[in-house]
Amino acid sequence: MGSLSHSVCMAILGKVWAWAIAPLAAIALFLSSWIVVPAPNLWLLPLGVGAPEVSPFLLLIQAILLGLALLLKVSGPLKPLVIAMAAMGLVLSSLPLLQVPATVERAEAQMQSFGPDYGDQLPPNGQPFLRSSPFALVDLLGGLPEGAIVPERQTVVTPDGAALALEIYQPPSAQGPHPAIVTIYGGAWRQGSPDATARFSSYMAAQGYTVFAIDYRHAPEHRFPTQLEDVQTALAWARDRTATYGIDPNRMALVGWSAGAHLAMLAAYAPGALPLRAVVSYYGPVNLAAGYYDPPVPDPIDTTAVLEAFLGGNPEQLPDLYQQASPVFAVRPGLPPTLLIYGQRDHLVQLSYGQQMYEQLTRSGNPAALIVIPWAEHAFDAVFRGPGNQIALYHTERFLAWALRPAP
Repeated sequence: MGSLSHSVCMAILGKVWAWAIAPLAAIALFLSSWIVVPAPNLWLLPLGVGAPEVSPFLLLIQAILLGLALLLKVSGPLKPLVIAMAAMGLVLSSLPLLQVPATVERAEAQMQSFGPDYGDQLPPNGQPFLRSSPFALVDLLGGLPEGAIVPERQTVVTPDGAALALEIYQPPSAQGPHPAIVTIYGGAWRQGSPDATARFSSYMAAQGYTVFAIDYRHAPEHRFPTQLEDVQTALAWARDRTATYGIDPNRMALVGWSAGAHLAMLAAYAPGALPLRAVVSYYGPVNLAAGYYDPPVPDPIDTTAVLEAFLGGNPEQLPDLYQQASPVFAVRPGLPPTLLIYGQRDHLVQLSYGQQMYEQLTRSGNPAALIVIPWAEHAFDAVFRGPGNQIALYHTERFLAWALRPAP
């Protein structure tokens, strides 16, 4: 009788555990599915962005759930269902990590576009600040060293009297004239603020750069070229104050994200632009008419509506303006070195445009590299410690150290 009671108790306990694990396995599988399923709308886009970048944590959860499911002593269909969900989630969540070694190898090869001795030209005084490897589990668990730099806030006034915010991140200690970086946030030209780049700006300031995080006015209230003019005004403001902040005016670079990367390329490539030593474009649009006629599928932000709000019409109505606003048509010989970073699964700015820009730059004799993160969606680096951003940031910081090194 006691043995029978024990068996009944164990069976009940097994069912309770099975019903407790089943919803967890379903949730974990749902989250893991966004590693391969594109987000159909703006509300679900954060899942498409975040799931690949937290996939190592999902992998651990799936492994634990699978182990618990295998230990369950329960009959019926529930156990195999939980095992199937956990196993499927385990496979999906392992995909990004499985691609890391090949991604690192391809990125290293791309960076040799800046010369076979590219790595040897990194300034010795900058090397102690640089991370030693493109991806490390310890950084995934503990986070990247972001610094704790409180920005100085300033206001830039445009020629027509508009007030633009500006944040200045200064290095903890800088001896003599040092390099500077200007960051430009994204947001489809219709939203955002300089503090959107705070983590990157603070991280780079800790490496010895003064970082200017600049602002621009937004569409549809303000249409192109207002945004570019605002960027140019902020750049001139920063350059006029290089002596104030101890900056070498000949060692400045632009870094932009999405719409901000688009503006960074236009500002750097424009005839008569202020001299810049480097440009970094994180998933920046380059050919706006092509993007209008060939939007991504799915199209979470409604690309045609975004472009019409930004430019005031479609390419048939404004062909010259679309061309003027497309960095790919601004490429000419003699441009600063450019690092392009794109996610292969980007459903806002497709990888094909990054490839087009890379080909146009190299055809014109300009030094350029294209780093592709195969599992990454647009804005993947929002997960700062994720594998995608670890790889991208590793090469960004080295590229900037190389491009902004003191003249021999």
